[in-house]
Amino acid sequence: MDDLISKKEVLEKYNISYGALYRWKRMGLIPEEWFVKKSAVTGQETYFVREAICERIETILGLKDSLSLDEIADQLKKSERQSEHMLEIIWSGGKVNIPLESIVSLGIVDSYGEERREESEKLRCVLAGIIKKGNN
Repeated sequence: MDDLISKKEVLEKYNISYGALYRWKRMGLIPEEWFVKKSAVTGQETYFVREAICERIETILGLKDSLSLDEIADQLKKSERQSEHMLEIIWSGGKVNIPLESIVSLGIVDSYGEERREESEKLRCVLAGIIKKGNN
């Protein structure tokens, strides 16, 4: 769960309200698929991929004093359209799309936290081929 952050943690970390978070979702500032529902002792809780949501909220907060939320949404949609290739990750908790150019590292880790070198290298080669094809 280190790669996930709860909705509650997000709201506290950035000192934003529940209403603001869901307004940003309705406006398309935060994609619907980023809201990952998971069962918890208290019922169902919402989580996000930590890196993606933190980067997005920091972007929104950094721009909201100089641009309207509609302008920020347009800017984000435009930059997402410019990203020709996306890595779509689907797991039991939901899915997330990540622009290939924003990926810094990629690997497969087993349940003991050890990188599976052979599988990771194959994954890196596939990704490199996709990126190379996209740049031609």
